[in-house]
Amino acid sequence: MSDSAPTPFGRFRALAGWILLPLIAGILLSLLIPKPIIGVIYLKDAIYDGSAQDMITQLIYAREHPEVRAVVLVVNSPGGTVTDTESVYLEMARLRQTKPVVMMVEGMAASGAYYLAAGSDYVLAKPSSLVGNIGIIGYLPESPSVQEEVYSTGPYKTLGYPRDTFIRDMDTLKQGFLKAVQLGRGDRLKIGPEVVLRGEIWTGTTALKYGLIDAIGTQSQAFDQAAAMAHIAHYTTADLRTLTGLPIFVTSPFYYQAPDGRMTPYPNQSGLFYLYVPPTEEQP
Repeated sequence: MSDSAPTPFGRFRALAGWILLPLIAGILLSLLIPKPIIGVIYLKDAIYDGSAQDMITQLIYAREHPEVRAVVLVVNSPGGTVTDTESVYLEMARLRQTKPVVMMVEGMAASGAYYLAAGSDYVLAKPSSLVGNIGIIGYLPESPSVQEEVYSTGPYKTLGYPRDTFIRDMDTLKQGFLKAVQLGRGDRLKIGPEVVLRGEIWTGTTALKYGLIDAIGTQSQAFDQAAAMAHIAHYTTADLRTLTGLPIFVTSPFYYQAPDGRMTPYPNQSGLFYLYVPPTEEQP
């Protein structure tokens, strides 16, 4: 019995099989590989122990999980304590060694929040966002005094340090803030130290002109920018608070509450702050 020659339809079917089988296998394999993730961290509060620890937990998660390819910080914050701001800034620096970090300024990135912006790879804001207020504030310690009911082994044991030392420390921290801005913005910064350190707060439009931010844009553009910097084309976004399993954030009493129940824009404890305090009629 002799073999019959393959028909044109048979040859086409064989050829289609050779083409479709790898294609189908590739599609199935792509379905098994999860999409790269752009992690989103929201900061909608002052920066203090509670909010800072939450951010640090999320930054560490992003650094340790390879599926998270970039991070976008969505910020509306007046800043906060010096120590907590620096803690978040340093954790961001570790993440940026391997993954891009983009900041989206929604309502405000003032003082400590701008300190974090300077520590990111790219900053976007709305035209009316408030940006800047670079500098430091603090409550001067009281002058040494003698109290019969309190005994201490030194004149500054209950105060920590004299006023002149406190002021020198503030100046040192102010210069550190300036260096962080200069290092982070590099040649994109269009204003000198004398303007940077005036403590002004600018709109997003002016901040762009001065080189404090990189673009006027939206959250979706921030995600696209992060994806471009991470060299990914197809991605999904995920709230890192959800991925880390953190509970719903509950604001702790960072601000001073007046006796009449009114919440003020002033911290409820003394210390050093990278914090924007809007003008009010009276202070606590």
